[in-house]
Amino acid sequence: MRDSSRNIGLFLGNWWSVLMRGVAAVAFGVLVFFWPHLTVATLVLLFGLYALTHGVSSLIAAIFNRQRTRGRWLLAFEGVIGIWAGIVTLRAPSTTAIVLIFLVWAWAMATGILRIVEAIRLRKEISGEIWLALSGVVLILFGFMLRLRPVMAVIDLAWVIAACALLFGLFEIMLGRELRSVQHAGA
Repeated sequence: MRDSSRNIGLFLGNWWSVLMRGVAAVAFGVLVFFWPHLTVATLVLLFGLYALTHGVSSLIAAIFNRQRTRGRWLLAFEGVIGIWAGIVTLRAPSTTAIVLIFLVWAWAMATGILRIVEAIRLRKEISGEIWLALSGVVLILFGFMLRLRPVMAVIDLAWVIAACALLFGLFEIMLGRELRSVQHAGA
């Protein structure tokens, strides 16, 4: 039997980080839903801030995890991708809609794949891995949708981004709550 406590700590000790990423995604989705007529520059700014927040929290969780685990590199890579997407987006807030769609697509596909890989690798070691996998599936489906319809109207893009952010955020919140309850039950 393998030592599952090494990988469990990656998520259990950082349940608050997962929960905060979910709250940030829900807040982003709500903002976009309430103001769907945002200009492209404002939508770019909101996405950039969210991607940067998501990336920083993922990277911090990977770096400051007290236990050495094999899965830390996935979380660190997810963090680097989020930071990269956030910085690139924030450096050029007047980006056109097509460039925004490409940045969001690249972030969604890479992060979605990493989330599914994390869920598969940790499926026997954490509770709530389904929420991790579902958040990845939502991002990949969102990425495919962007790829199929890259020239959507900005308002349509805002609605789609808001819906994806809300679903992703809710799955992250559910995972964070599940991890918190597992950690408290083990204490």
